Amino acid sequence: MNVIACYKIVPDEQDIVVNGDRTLSLDKAALKVGQYDLNAVEAGAQLAEASGGKLTVLSAGGAEAENSKMKKSILSRGPQENFVYVSPAMAGADAGVTAKVLCEAVKKMEGWDLVLCGEGSSDLYSQQVGIQLGERLGLPTLNAVSKITDAGDGKVIVERSLEDEVEVIEVVLPAVLSVTSDINITRVPTMKEILAAGKKPTTVWKEGEIPAFAPLMETVSVLAPQETERKCVVVEGDDGDKIAQFCQLIKAELQ
Repeated sequence: MNVIACYKIVPDEQDIVVNGDRTLSLDKAALKVGQYDLNAVEAGAQLAEASGGKLTVLSAGGAEAENSKMKKSILSRGPQENFVYVSPAMAGADAGVTAKVLCEAVKKMEGWDLVLCGEGSSDLYSQQVGIQLGERLGLPTLNAVSKITDAGDGKVIVERSLEDEVEVIEVVLPAVLSVTSDINITRVPTMKEILAAGKKPTTVWKEGEIPAFAPLMETVSVLAPQETERKCVVVEGDDGDKIAQFCQLIKAELQ
């Protein structure tokens, strides 16, 4: 089985600084591959290894998508090849634009059976790219996938963990699946794998090689939540009087 796993380069949230006006500073934030995308890459690697197939990874972004350290980071986790679309227009692109670009990129790639996405990106987490990508490709599309088993004959068995049950579905390939973070534990690359990653091929597409798409949304501002001091009022006990006192305190705060 040949698999394409989509990934995104994002700023490390541990390095993001909240300014006094609640805006976010990314000046000191290191780059990393989104954690949810690593689950998709690991799932793809396991499927490809078990079936004797190939795992290819695909990304679209701004200048960060060409970062050599990030290329080694992703290629050291099982993929044999990396494809990247680089355009300034992709910096901060919304889910709709990202899905359209990935759709055009996937159409340029040959010999694949399955496209995997993480449940959402580590920065925006809209949980829309995988669903929109599958719809644009006209393929069977499922999200919230917690297990994938190769059933042979061009099919996979998919498990989806719902609120109070596990749904088991047979999916005919090709298909697009968005996996949850509990589908696997991502591998930690060895030094040998990291060194070998530098020799694996990366294909870079520039503007003009993939159609440009105008965004349908505009981000006006991104602000951290307003900080508020807690009241630290504790009502101990569970009798009627204590419950009534607790309710009165809440009513007073809401007025």
